[in-house]
Amino acid sequence: MLNVLGSAKRLCDGLTRRDMLQAGGLGMLGLSLEQYLRLQSVQAETGPGGSFGRAKSCILLYLYGSPSQLELADLKPEAPVEIRGELGGIPSSLPGLDVCELMPNAAKIMDRMTVVRSVTHPHPIHGVAFALTGIPTIEVSMELSPRHPAHHPYMGSVVDYLDRQQRSGLAQAVPRHVAMPFPFSSQREGEVPRAGLNAAFLGGAYDPVWTEFQGQATSSIFKKLGARERDVFDPYMGITPDSRLSISAATEMPAELSLDRLDRRRSLLTQFDEARRRQDAIVASSGYDRFREMAYGLISSPAVSTALDVARETPQMRDLYGMTLFGQCSLAARRLVEAGSKFVTVVWDEYGLAGMGWDTHWNHYERMRRELMPGFERALYGLITDLDQRGMLDETLVLVLSEHGRTPQINKAGGGGRDHWSKCYSVLMAGGGVKRGNIVGRSDRIAGEVADRPVSPKDILATAYHCLGIDPETILYDRTNRPLKLVDAEVIPEILA
Repeated sequence: MLNVLGSAKRLCDGLTRRDMLQAGGLGMLGLSLEQYLRLQSVQAETGPGGSFGRAKSCILLYLYGSPSQLELADLKPEAPVEIRGELGGIPSSLPGLDVCELMPNAAKIMDRMTVVRSVTHPHPIHGVAFALTGIPTIEVSMELSPRHPAHHPYMGSVVDYLDRQQRSGLAQAVPRHVAMPFPFSSQREGEVPRAGLNAAFLGGAYDPVWTEFQGQATSSIFKKLGARERDVFDPYMGITPDSRLSISAATEMPAELSLDRLDRRRSLLTQFDEARRRQDAIVASSGYDRFREMAYGLISSPAVSTALDVARETPQMRDLYGMTLFGQCSLAARRLVEAGSKFVTVVWDEYGLAGMGWDTHWNHYERMRRELMPGFERALYGLITDLDQRGMLDETLVLVLSEHGRTPQINKAGGGGRDHWSKCYSVLMAGGGVKRGNIVGRSDRIAGEVADRPVSPKDILATAYHCLGIDPETILYDRTNRPLKLVDAEVIPEILA
């Protein structure tokens, strides 16, 4: 049995938080859904400012390769030119916060966000797994081994797992956990896949449901990796309006597991529901619940294809997000959470060659101007504006994360570049449980070191879990029955509403 435990923080009715988390992880020990929801409501009222559980869903915008803090929201206009670079700043809607001049739209919504300027950690590698899971340390060999046994589960997989357990495996029309636009690191040439976006010891049943992009890019840009050089039509720069997203074959049920066979099994499976809940770890590993849920929830129901069909939106709404792959995925993310998804990940991934995305070791300024910032800032503006106008922002947590920052000193590579830097960088947060118009932490005069309020990426995850109604001290047992905290970190009170 895979037990779920938590810290012993007593609630107002005498129950401890550990009691509730354990009940949720063990099929609720006979509690009805109504009773569980009542307990969840009681627990939500105990967090700082009522922020615990404020978010009903989460949209994570992940910028693989890492943007520069100096060209995002921690500008240093008084620094030497070799630090501040070619790009200036513009005022934002949050007094005292200037943003990069390439962010005219996003500047308008900064009063609805929290900017954390003091994130720091000791791993200046592409540690996606370190940024997005509870794993305490990371090295390159693990980062390039997605199924390494020491990995911890991705945050989205944890949310999917706990929500499914607390609801006794109740299926729903759309998946709880969707990731876009295509399986992570699948569109880069000649490199092995990267880790960080899978369920690890929770089992393949809780990996993200990935989409596939089917469409045409409208712009190209020169890319190079060592001796490889080429012009690449990149959908992150622009796509045709008839481009679309669909569920990836990588996450569909096996071909031999037909709907007829599933139907024949269904009555037998329901007889074993109670036993299966007691054998949750086995089920998670086998993935049968996942295949059955996908067969009925993804194939038989039109809900997923409808949610992914951004062509149902008005041209004005699509233009709000920008006609780029990242923009239209962000629009699809809003549609998915509106339809019932609990956690949606939108990745700005490498495309064409490795060493791409936001990994700007060379030609930094041209890539920022043409390839990266226009699509990102328009998508962020569209998502925050749209959620707010629909009354969804206060219950939808939005995270803008990456694995590290970039060097204050501009290098001498072709076109100039910024290299990996994890001593100080910035993340953006908004929505459910997060304070509006807020700056946390401070960097030094060149954005190279934390000057005030150091924050670990693990603290960011702990705070996000808190907003989603999950105690970050919750314990899962891995395949060897070793107890592991979701994340060994502290919730950051300055971020909370």
